[in-house]
Amino acid sequence: MSNIGLIIAERSRDIGDFLVGRLIPFRKKRMIGPFIFIDHMGPTSLGPDKYLDVDQHPHIGLATLTYMLEGEILHEDSLGSKQRITPGSVNWMIAGKGVSHTERTPADLRDGRSLVAHGYQIWVALPKELENMDPEFYHFGADELPQWQDGNTSFKLIAGNGYGRKSPVPVHSHLFMLEIKTIEDYVLDTSNELSGEIGICIVEGSILVCDNEIKKGNILVSKVSDVCKIEIKANSHLLLFGGEPFDEERHIYWNFVSHSKNKIDEAKEAWKNKTFPMMKTDKTYVPLPG
Repeated sequence: MSNIGLIIAERSRDIGDFLVGRLIPFRKKRMIGPFIFIDHMGPTSLGPDKYLDVDQHPHIGLATLTYMLEGEILHEDSLGSKQRITPGSVNWMIAGKGVSHTERTPADLRDGRSLVAHGYQIWVALPKELENMDPEFYHFGADELPQWQDGNTSFKLIAGNGYGRKSPVPVHSHLFMLEIKTIEDYVLDTSNELSGEIGICIVEGSILVCDNEIKKGNILVSKVSDVCKIEIKANSHLLLFGGEPFDEERHIYWNFVSHSKNKIDEAKEAWKNKTFPMMKTDKTYVPLPG
């Protein structure tokens, strides 16, 4: 195996409350399997005067996965869900034909203290036949996810299937999302454990692939079948994303994803005219860009 694939560096984006590092979409690689959007949030300091407030905004045609490494976020949505997201837990919101939501620092933490927020905001495109499904919301605590050790290296299966295990997160396509942490150097074999496309995101530390060292803040994208031997260096922290790609192209505009440009246009009009599903508990409104 000699194909190192594509290395993508995080690109800074200002989302209003802090900078995020965007990994995909990227001009040379729009998706990794069904994953269409990966933002690395922080780590950033919040408070004592400014906390996280992402006002009400919409989604269609995708599922959002929020995974915090440090800090807490309160999620509320138009389904009536209200869920505190703590480190290591998984928030999984299937937008389907339309859902709106907010993300905020919980009220009890807004007491003048300084906080650190660090995590990942991920979008997974839905199969085209499910883009118009009713929205759903799920939350899984850290202790509900499959976790195991290989020597001193720890694994957690956040979503999908891999290494003979299955996450309880109800996904609708062939995918995987894994977290790996090392104490000492470790050789990772993915060839018989994962399939499709793979993105190896270096949260901390580095990996050695085909004699190339890839450090923190980058993601290596390839096919599982093409990946060389992966040596994870000691004291590293990785997230692996991937799975089988869809046959059809996906279009993305703002927070809307679909195989159909017409569906995106309809969602834009509904949000602009405020006929989109809206929250009953929050009157904020992020206007359509432009």
